Amino acid sequence: MHELGITQDIVDTVAEHAKGARVQRVKLEIGQLAAVIPDAVRFCFDVCCRGTVLEGASLEIAEIPGLGRCRQCGAEVPLDQPFGICECGSVELDLISGQELKIKEIEVELCA
Repeated sequence: MHELGITQDIVDTVAEHAKGARVQRVKLEIGQLAAVIPDAVRFCFDVCCRGTVLEGASLEIAEIPGLGRCRQCGAEVPLDQPFGICECGSVELDLISGQELKIKEIEVELCA
């Protein structure tokens, strides 16, 4: 399960950016075409956070749908895999969204 390694990298990156402050919330964007299973990331998150400034932090994941643009007619095509076919019959699609894997926000506890 590569999600464990990905989740550990996310935790490490957030901890580095938190600069020692306690992290309360992490918001991720995961595209449906990113080959990352959001439920697996959720499962790994608490384990990876143990003993770090993220311990006890909440995790929010926004799942970004796959979307392509047809090179022939310019139509936008919903995608549930990294390839598809436009209503015009073309298979020449440029991916617009769905491959994201982003740390979108972190919320830290302010020190008094």
